[in-house]
Amino acid sequence: MTRARLQDPQSAAESPGVTWMRAKLAALGIAPDGPELPDTPEPVPALEAAQRRIPYAYREAGADHPDVAAWVHMIAAAAVAPHTDSLHPHHGGGGRRVVARGPSLLLWGPTGTGKTHQAYGAIRSLTAMGCAVRWHAVKAADLYGQMRPRPGVDVEWMLRDIVRIPLLLLDDLGAAKNSEWTEELTFRLLAWRDENRLPTLVTSNLAPVRTTAMDPRQPVLRDKVGDRVLSRLSGMCTAVEFHGPDRRFAPRG
Repeated sequence: MTRARLQDPQSAAESPGVTWMRAKLAALGIAPDGPELPDTPEPVPALEAAQRRIPYAYREAGADHPDVAAWVHMIAAAAVAPHTDSLHPHHGGGGRRVVARGPSLLLWGPTGTGKTHQAYGAIRSLTAMGCAVRWHAVKAADLYGQMRPRPGVDVEWMLRDIVRIPLLLLDDLGAAKNSEWTEELTFRLLAWRDENRLPTLVTSNLAPVRTTAMDPRQPVLRDKVGDRVLSRLSGMCTAVEFHGPDRRFAPRG
């Protein structure tokens, strides 16, 4: 039997392993020399999961407002790998980065100027950037409805769960009818998140405070939520004002 010497050149196509592989591919109906598959981007599981929860109107939303985009990058940069501190430093991180702590945003301006669009765009952007994001979105009026005491429901447990979510979108603050109870609930929610530096996106159609140029009959957020809540918002949030006409009245293609 003739043995191949190490110095005898052999092409890969002649090796038994390649021949075996070609036979297996042919049995599966796969042409080894067929055209290359298109180079398509890998799916992002977190983004796909977020898409199923985001309202249909905002599933293509993007964080293209400069201040919102800057916030997204800040939160992503602060995201950490889980259990990093307990690992040997030479062995790397413990998995995908998760949203940890960071600043919050108050997006305010007239109805239809894109505040909620930008907020959902921020959530989509964070997931697309590879951050694992546990998030919850709720309109303020719906939150108050969910928290109404009723038999068989532990509303305190529900509130604790929402308060501790890593990323919260509190939408349309100031639109619901105000009362001592709603003010206390909002204060508890925001105070805990402020003290624990959990990033929060808050949207409102109302200016935070009244200015001399405003119509004295026009309500402001302070009127709706009270001084304690407004103080918390001022301390934890960067306020971003939105301008322009109501985009919902624009003609659609």
